[in-house]
Amino acid sequence: MRIQEANQRKSHNHILTALWKTLAVIFVILVCLVMFLISAMALIIHGPSISARELFVTSCMETSFAKLFPPLYLSSDEIATIIAKNSVIASEDVTDTIADFTDKTDTLDKEQPDIELIEISGSTYKGKMLLIKDPSRVVLEAPPAFGAAASGEKLDYMISKINGVAGINAGGFFDDKGAGNGGIAEGIVIKNSEVMNGSDGSTGVVVGFDDKNVLRVGSMSIAKAKEIKLRDAVSFGPALVINGKPAQVSGSGGGLNPRTAIGQREDGTVLLLVIDGRQPQSLGASYKDLVDIMVEHKAINAGNLDGGSSSMMYYNGELINQCASLYGPRKIATGFVVK
Repeated sequence: MRIQEANQRKSHNHILTALWKTLAVIFVILVCLVMFLISAMALIIHGPSISARELFVTSCMETSFAKLFPPLYLSSDEIATIIAKNSVIASEDVTDTIADFTDKTDTLDKEQPDIELIEISGSTYKGKMLLIKDPSRVVLEAPPAFGAAASGEKLDYMISKINGVAGINAGGFFDDKGAGNGGIAEGIVIKNSEVMNGSDGSTGVVVGFDDKNVLRVGSMSIAKAKEIKLRDAVSFGPALVINGKPAQVSGSGGGLNPRTAIGQREDGTVLLLVIDGRQPQSLGASYKDLVDIMVEHKAINAGNLDGGSSSMMYYNGELINQCASLYGPRKIATGFVVK
């Protein structure tokens, strides 16, 4: 009996020893990985390549979590200078009111598909674009209310609520260190002509559809949004194309990240775009890339939407892009959904 107990103790000690050795190896690996990342970032920041430094800084500062890294090496003034050198130049223009797509269904070519999916690619990115021929089919979905006690909804659920066929994420939300749940929307949110979120005194870039199914893009207040009769809209930006005029971009036009954008052609066709990012096969796109894509695909008005780990596109019940979130599709505040 004593021999058996001694053997059990030895076995138990061997297990504990093996466990501690394994944990020690893991700890050493993690420390080495952290040291490597710190050294790599320092090399990028202080290395000879100005473009690499600026691309790294702009990419990080557009995220919720990675924006913590550049301040470890650069002052706030240095970071602000880099961002200013690589950005979209703000415009005071707003989409005009000439177009009217209220009766677009009467002019659709019945022999052409109502929705078309195409592949998008560039030197640093891959993505998807949905072409929606009838703009009245694109509407905004959101949870019943916003607030500290509220929660956002996943995009596939938003689509299912109206028996929709497709959708992309839309406006931004409070997302401290990437841990937001979509419950606190940022800026203006208008759904079915009702203002769900936003303060009367604030002004920013708004992207959405008016009562004539025209995509309106530009800097405006809630009062202006009501004046031009927006039916479904969110605050985000920058504006990419307004009245056929591409946005002016300085430098790289931002970092490389997952992106979501929406545009509209002269015939009313809506362009829903999602670019994958933070992956070996698709690092991401800059704002300049988005402008070029929208111009190439004949958008006369287009705006950038929330990106990063929120960038998602569903079509026919499937997530068809590579979501950058480590935890899969996350809860968001708003989505543009195709009925």
